[in-house]
Amino acid sequence: MTIGLVTARISIPGARSLKDKRAVVRSLKDRVLKKMNVSVAEVGEQAQWRSAELAFVTVAADALIAQSRMADISSFLRSTPRFVLVDLHTEML
Repeated sequence: MTIGLVTARISIPGARSLKDKRAVVRSLKDRVLKKMNVSVAEVGEQAQWRSAELAFVTVAADALIAQSRMADISSFLRSTPRFVLVDLHTEML
């Protein structure tokens, strides 16, 4: 069993309030859940309205599958125009 963890810090320059931020984060979480077999949660910077820290976790029987899912998450985060990817960290557990 392999666990893949991706943590990402994003900047949301268009957010003018926590409500705007939550809309972007909720949309991102929903799209990731539809496309990929991962869990996602906002794990930091909840009180900041222009940034968010998210964690994406996947569990797989094979390390190659976990790595593939983590690469898909990274690509998706880099290609989404509604926010700026500030930091990205991947880890295999």
